[in-house]
Amino acid sequence: MGMDDKIDNTAEKTAGKVKEGVGRATDDERLEAEGRTDQSKANLKQAGEKVKDAFKS
Repeated sequence: MGMDDKIDNTAEKTAGKVKEGVGRATDDERLEAEGRTDQSKANLKQAGEKVKDAFKS
């Protein structure tokens, strides 16, 4: 996995956690759900990058 991809995925996951926390604190279910979705996307991207790396070796 490229370092840039790893940083991007981590940043997206962190932003999702923040968004989820803000949604929970403000009782905004839509924002909370968006945060969870962002985290899931970041996890899937990271898993895809790991699979690509495994086949490169």
